Amino acid sequence: MKKRYLSRIIAKDSQGLKLISACCFQATLRVSELRYLKKNQIFLSFLKRYTRENNNEKINSVCKFEFVESVKSKNIDQNNKDLILELLAIDLIKNKDRFEINLIFNNNSLITLSTEIVEVTLEDQNKI
Repeated sequence: MKKRYLSRIIAKDSQGLKLISACCFQATLRVSELRYLKKNQIFLSFLKRYTRENNNEKINSVCKFEFVESVKSKNIDQNNKDLILELLAIDLIKNKDRFEINLIFNNNSLITLSTEIVEVTLEDQNKI
C-alpha cells in the first residue's frame, strides 16, 4: 500500500507566500469558511483546492495567517454565507513597517490582512 503524505507549507517571506499562492490558485471557498479570530490575531480560510503537485487531486486545506491586526474586505457580501469565492492569488505588499497580504478573488473581490510579521501556513486536511 502506497502511503500518501499531506502537504504543509510554511511561509515567512514573499517567496514562501508566492509558493502558497501558486498552490491555492483557483481554490474555492464559501464566505462562511473565512474566519478572523481577532483575539488570537489569526485569519483562517478553509479551501477546496487542486493539488497541482499531485495529479490535480481535489483536497481540503486550511490556510492560516498569523499576527493579523486587521482585516478589510471589498466586494464580498458577508451576509451571503453560501457565496462561493475563487481564490486567484495571494499578494504581499510592504507598507512602511507593515505588511498587507491581499487575498484576490474572482469578481474583483478582495480581502486585505494587515500584519507586522509574515507567517502563513497552508495545511492539507483530507482528499475530497
